[in-house]
Amino acid sequence: MKLAIRNDLPAGFLATRATSIADLLPEPTLIHLGGARRPPLFVSLLLHGDENAGLVAVQEVLRRHADRKLPRALSIFVGNVSAARAGVRRLPEQRDFNRVWPGGDVSDGPEAAIMRDVVSAMRPMAPFASIDIHNNSGLNPHYACVNRVTPEFLQLAVLFSRTVVCFHEPRGVQSLAFADLCPAVAIECGRAGSAEGEAHAEAYLDAVLRLSELPRHVPAAHDLELFQTEAIVRVPPEISLSFDGSSADLALREDLDHLNFSQLAAGTELGRVADGTRVPLHVTAGPDGENRCQDFFEVRDRRLLLRRSSMPAMLTRSERAVRQDCLCYLMGRVP
Repeated sequence: MKLAIRNDLPAGFLATRATSIADLLPEPTLIHLGGARRPPLFVSLLLHGDENAGLVAVQEVLRRHADRKLPRALSIFVGNVSAARAGVRRLPEQRDFNRVWPGGDVSDGPEAAIMRDVVSAMRPMAPFASIDIHNNSGLNPHYACVNRVTPEFLQLAVLFSRTVVCFHEPRGVQSLAFADLCPAVAIECGRAGSAEGEAHAEAYLDAVLRLSELPRHVPAAHDLELFQTEAIVRVPPEISLSFDGSSADLALREDLDHLNFSQLAAGTELGRVADGTRVPLHVTAGPDGENRCQDFFEVRDRRLLLRRSSMPAMLTRSERAVRQDCLCYLMGRVP
């Protein structure tokens, strides 16, 4: 597996589905397209093979401009085409395509080499902005993520949503790698297959392509609701899970993903624990990787409870998503 680079779209690109894009692009591919303005807008899609909003949005934008020049040059990185064929986030033998970018903890292997090559190819182009397009598996509003709280980054984010999350962990993500090159954002477009999410991403891409510059002042307070990620919550692999009340080491409540972006009070119950003595979670709240679960959770009468008020994001009822990524992120509101 290596990076392919081309200056045109393969025949059939605008009509293909994510599950068949590997027939057109057998390798992860960086595509450069010309436009009326330079430098280019960079867009990454299908870093996770089961998140297709980016592909659909890019296809629609390109269809709209099929008979005329794009408002701005566009560089498209089509990521995990092999996982897209299988309809999964990543294949078992692969590393996560959004955890191996430069600046992260993983620097070996073909996936990391491809991401280094993408950054090396884009650096001399000094991109106008970078947009990484994702779906998620739980009930979440559409929101934007940034890694720097500066005017251009925030303006790029609020053009998609007034709900913005700033995070610094996990490292090795695309937006963090590109933050050294240009204003960068990751957008979360709801569940895969959502027509609303695809249309929102398409309208956003078209709007950014038409910008001559990003405003250099902080967005107005009424246009921005800013959150900071405080912790990442993971389930250790030896802990069995259920989401329907059936017996497991950790039986999570059935309406779990309805809690996303809600301010939960201390004492909120998230599930039941078979071993009523320990918290069956691993919680990281910084780069040291230490388990700080006792700072955020407690077990009382076999009930898994929040120890302090917090707001979760990306809670999911998909065990595959939990195993391959995390159970959720915990956030605090930034005044």
